[in-house]
Amino acid sequence: MTIRRALIAITAVLTLAACGGSSGGGKAAAPPAPTKHKPITITLWSGFTDRELGVIDKAVAQFHATHSWITVKSVGGQDDDKIVKAIRGGNAPEATMSFSADRLGSYCNSGAWIDLGPYITRDKIDVATFPKPSATYTTFNGTRCALPVLADVYGLYYNTDLLAKAGYSAPPKTATELLNMAVKMTTYNGDGSIKVAGFVPTFGFYEMAPEHIAPTWGATWQTSDGKSGISKDPHWQAMLEWQKKFVDAIGYDKLKRFTAGAGSSEFSASNLFETGKLAMNIDGEYRTAFIKAEHPELKYATAPFPVDDSQPNLYGAGYVTGNLIGIPKTAKGDGREAAWQLIKYLATDTSVQALLSNELRNVPTTVEALGSSELTPDPQFAKFIDIYQNPGTASLPVTAAGSAGTDLLTSYLDKWQAGSGGDLKSSLVKLDKSIDAQLAQAGGGQAP
Repeated sequence: MTIRRALIAITAVLTLAACGGSSGGGKAAAPPAPTKHKPITITLWSGFTDRELGVIDKAVAQFHATHSWITVKSVGGQDDDKIVKAIRGGNAPEATMSFSADRLGSYCNSGAWIDLGPYITRDKIDVATFPKPSATYTTFNGTRCALPVLADVYGLYYNTDLLAKAGYSAPPKTATELLNMAVKMTTYNGDGSIKVAGFVPTFGFYEMAPEHIAPTWGATWQTSDGKSGISKDPHWQAMLEWQKKFVDAIGYDKLKRFTAGAGSSEFSASNLFETGKLAMNIDGEYRTAFIKAEHPELKYATAPFPVDDSQPNLYGAGYVTGNLIGIPKTAKGDGREAAWQLIKYLATDTSVQALLSNELRNVPTTVEALGSSELTPDPQFAKFIDIYQNPGTASLPVTAAGSAGTDLLTSYLDKWQAGSGGDLKSSLVKLDKSIDAQLAQAGGGQAP
């Protein structure tokens, strides 16, 4: 998941606000389930491409085999900005899949995606089938305008050969252990530049993002009244001070030089962890599939991400987000009904959840699929299923401002880690005020 800048996120929120009222499909009853079926073709947008889009197409083909009157045109490479523009222009597809769970609040609050509640009630879907983390990030203020289709769960990847070479037989479990091991395992070229990094602690590198490590520090985003609480939770300051100490221990300039241009390598065979240039890294469960396809020779293992030294009870938890699928408000009549049948199938059918998980290597998002005999996790992937089900695993709070809060934080942290962030405590107070302003402008609120 790439980190978007604040301006893009805020613009998207304001654009969505212009898409319509807050009710979406409203609380009115859904139309009766049709008893006769007319052939119809609908379009599904997703962000998947290449091999992964082929897996989605396979699931769509299975859907068509059981819903022969519905033909689905699957279009990949579609991000949230394209989804927003299409809804605003009145030409959105009947079903859309988003990689950005932090956009859910803006989709629901603006009515850009319809309320699925009436359809869920009509077809007697038991929402308890969705584990708590995924149930949370697909609901906003009591409105469920999306269903989850697989989850991304974050943990630690480590190169077992490089750890053994440095004298380590197990991965780090605490933040201090991670820092010390990474510094020891970082090697240098003759000119002083990094040859192999033990770990890259700079925010913005691959999946090293504040939201991805916040649960391992017990850092919370909001106060009880739904306002930004970053400056009020001491775990944030402790986490950021640790991160800056980590960056300084290796050298900000050296890290920047090492990671220059690395953004384009994250989802390619030149990924620094996959090529042995990075001993440890935070990443999602999907990396196991990339390694299998691109560097099956790599000797590695996975584990929960290290936690705050003073909170060892957090070990085993992590960050979770996931794919959302919903129906834009522009879908009408038979197209809306067909879209509902498609997203219901992708989100709740155990066999298709297992298919998608096995081939995409994302975590299933129904209780039944998590326990299905059709699921075939290898040891590295199985760790992420455990993290997903840990009681301490958390996601971002769903707000009407979408990703504005995380993007504003990231913008400040770019300065912080470079040494120009000023006083941390007062800067976080200012940050909270900026985030609260975005929440107020977008309509406020948080997920229950």
